[in-house]
Amino acid sequence: MENPKTPITSLIRLRIGAHDVHYAGNLVDGAKMLNLFGDVATELLIRSDGDEGLFVAYDRVEFLAPVRAGDYIEAFGEIVALGRTSRQMRFEARKVIAAADVPGQPSAADVLDPPVVVCRASGTCVVPAACQRGGRK
Repeated sequence: MENPKTPITSLIRLRIGAHDVHYAGNLVDGAKMLNLFGDVATELLIRSDGDEGLFVAYDRVEFLAPVRAGDYIEAFGEIVALGRTSRQMRFEARKVIAAADVPGQPSAADVLDPPVVVCRASGTCVVPAACQRGGRK
């Protein structure tokens, strides 16, 4: 595997809605972060190879802080190594805005500076050689 000559990165930011809640206390399950990482991986593969490719496996996943409805999450990913058809990636999800618990003010929120890392992961994706288009951008 080789390191990419220029970093190939992706960043998605979104608000976690009430429809994402899975547990009491407005808590969102960790699978939501993995879903975001899948979307980031897809963009990385399109940028790298012009094809969506396939996610093969996560080799590490760490859930580090809770995510709740109303939080804004920034999911970042980068390709860290390139093989003939495989791409090793690392991911990080950060809470950049958190819903605030202010009595009588259900829409209150706080900007987090610095952001809170809620999940980290690494994994491997594959783009079959026949599906790879163009150079790495």
